Amino acid sequence: MSLVIYLMLAGAILAEVVATVCLRASAGFTKVLPSVVVVVGYITAFALLSQVLKRGMALGLAYGIWAGIGVALVALAGVVFFQDRFSWLQVLGLALVAAGVVALELGQQH
Repeated sequence: MSLVIYLMLAGAILAEVVATVCLRASAGFTKVLPSVVVVVGYITAFALLSQVLKRGMALGLAYGIWAGIGVALVALAGVVFFQDRFSWLQVLGLALVAAGVVALELGQQH
């Protein structure tokens, strides 16, 4: 896979994470700026993800990386921005998600 595809996937992940964080900050779409960021972020995320798929990345690999890294980053953003708490079991779950993303990537290379 080319570097461009992975950069586009990273952009899709970041756009989705920003949109999801702003979804919480929008207070049920009652705050305008975070609500606009939600809509623009999700449109950007799906547009970039569709381009990654169009350029040949396998659906399972693209979605696995996108969702796995996205979940981990959103969880960490919740801790940083909203004082969410993590148990050790949740930390273990995130580590397993990361291991799954690595396994998907390594499996794709064979």
